[in-house]
Amino acid sequence: MSDQDASPAASGAPAAPTAPMDLWACVDDLWAWLDAGRPHDGREGLLLRMLKLSEEVGEVAQAVIGVTGQNPRKGTTHTWEDVEAELCDVVITALVALRTLTPDAREVFTRHLARVTERSLPR
Repeated sequence: MSDQDASPAASGAPAAPTAPMDLWACVDDLWAWLDAGRPHDGREGLLLRMLKLSEEVGEVAQAVIGVTGQNPRKGTTHTWEDVEAELCDVVITALVALRTLTPDAREVFTRHLARVTERSLPR
């Protein structure tokens, strides 16, 4: 495995220091910002917000293809840090989409995470 193939986490690289942020406050702020500037209302706006998630997942795939050099015409075009960033975009987009569906996104997510954890992890 080359240095380019290893993720920073796998290589032991230290994470950049960041100030603690309130995840759900950020999600609410992003939702409000997007909602204020949305060109489509109602069901169409809702569906377009959900479709944004597919776009972001596609960008993860593009980054993985780019980091592994799977497109011989393009070669290696991305890094594992690009993949990490795209995965973060997927998570953010999903949380904002959930917030679009319900103002109780934090509670809905917390309950669902508890159910998934309970059924998935051994006791």
